Amino acid sequence: MYSAFLRRTLFCLFLLPWPLYGSEPLRIVTEELPPYSMTVNGKLGGMATELVQAVLDEIGESTHIQVMPWARAYDTALNGHNVLIYSIARTPAREALFTWVEPIAAGNWKLYSLNPNLRLNSLDEARHYQIATVKDDVAEQFLLDHGFEIGKNLQSSNRYDLNYEKLLMGRVDLWIVNETNANYIVRQVGQNPAQTLYPVLDLDNLGGSGLNMAFSRNTSAETISRFRQGLEKARANGKLQAIYAKWQ
Repeated sequence: MYSAFLRRTLFCLFLLPWPLYGSEPLRIVTEELPPYSMTVNGKLGGMATELVQAVLDEIGESTHIQVMPWARAYDTALNGHNVLIYSIARTPAREALFTWVEPIAAGNWKLYSLNPNLRLNSLDEARHYQIATVKDDVAEQFLLDHGFEIGKNLQSSNRYDLNYEKLLMGRVDLWIVNETNANYIVRQVGQNPAQTLYPVLDLDNLGGSGLNMAFSRNTSAETISRFRQGLEKARANGKLQAIYAKWQ
């Protein structure tokens, strides 16, 4: 009797649509990128995190957001199934690698120094200095694409705040970073960015169209559509605007 019941059960399961149990649950990955995503007192927050969470609330999704070094988060989204990543710079080189969903903030990358008298006229002049970068992020990729080398004129790490520490300790000469990210980190250690950190070269062509939310290419169309619908609801009911206003 049990054998016959098992056969009928397996037969019925076989007839079910494969996506019901063949698809992977949604994964969301990010990095420590204050003030966009950051862990405070053991809880993940930040402007971009609040934007993502607002969308999840609209669609009734309680997916856990995983925080990891950028290189790992990027690889997870690049090669994984049903993965949302934020905050990722949208550049021409990355355009076909992801399904882009929503801009979060404008990208404004610069090379910074602690020397108020230092000014570079071109990126080529930066080759003579040691520059702090974050492994596999858009700024490091930009410099690598322009002939810079890790171990020669680039010092790569996993965290932006560590790079500022390197700058303060004199272990590097320059720091390449998003302006908003840099200002937040400097204020967190009780310093005034305008009196401490000096931009020596603007890199307006680095960040493409700025920081975004994006899905892995192997994400189901249904998942992307549902997320976009939640995004539009959060925009229509004013939740997104309230978050932007809070972080201005």
